[in-house]
Amino acid sequence: MMGSVLAPGSRRGVEAMEGAAVRGRSLWDDARRRLFRHRAAVAGMIALSVLVLAAVFGPGLIPFSYDEINKADTWVGPLQHGHLLGADALGRDLLARLLTGLRVSLAIGLVATLVSLLIGVAWGAVAGYVGGRLDEVMMRMVDVLYSLPFIFFVILLMVAFGSNILLIFVAIGAVEWLTMSRIVRGQTLALKQKEFVEAARAAGLGRGAIIARHIVPNLLGPVVVYVTLTIPAVILAESFLSFLGLGVQPPMASLGTLIAGGAQDMELAPWLLVFPSLTMVVTLMSFNFIGDGLRDAIDPKDR
Repeated sequence: MMGSVLAPGSRRGVEAMEGAAVRGRSLWDDARRRLFRHRAAVAGMIALSVLVLAAVFGPGLIPFSYDEINKADTWVGPLQHGHLLGADALGRDLLARLLTGLRVSLAIGLVATLVSLLIGVAWGAVAGYVGGRLDEVMMRMVDVLYSLPFIFFVILLMVAFGSNILLIFVAIGAVEWLTMSRIVRGQTLALKQKEFVEAARAAGLGRGAIIARHIVPNLLGPVVVYVTLTIPAVILAESFLSFLGLGVQPPMASLGTLIAGGAQDMELAPWLLVFPSLTMVVTLMSFNFIGDGLRDAIDPKDR
């Protein structure tokens, strides 16, 4: 005999160990495995990691500052005079401004999304779990705010309180929470009928403890997916405001201000529009791919 055959007892032992390994793997472990098998999501994570590293460390590695004016380098094209991506009408290095603008846009996207996450999850979880008249009042307030055009509401806040980065964080985040609250409320209505919530209620836990310990942790799946889709929406909103001149103010840069400036100088210096636009496209697509992968990983039945 060239090979060996496992004894019945040994075979049962191997099967038992494999079964124990499968039982020991949690739902989050399975979701992580499915996520890393999603090629588009992995590509998005790699691209986004490169962009984040470039935004964080890149400006310190470039010999030019984002606001350094050099009249001798006006309208210099890519790969000329030491400017890898060229320079603008004031001789400012485009790569330095692009990395700084990417850093600002990512920061606005993350912070404004965090604001919307905190407000939306708290609002939706309380409304969905408490129910009754409080739920009606809270969700009617959401409907009223939904009736206002999003950009109009943000522009109104910007005009009333002035334009600065901190206000952009708050203004966009204070509007983006509306959809989050609806998603969380719907999930809460389904979760509060589950056996573990009934058991917690029977054990004497109060509403606040049940929401914090049992409802919110079980909302992480859909919330994480929506967060990955909210960040690009926030970046787009900031870019639109900056395009209108109501967002990030000069000499600071964001992807929106760079695209706006590139559009004005497109005929003389097309690289000023091409590179910021490509960066914007790659950033948004990366977040969308990651969101799609997370959705499929957390609930594969939705595929």
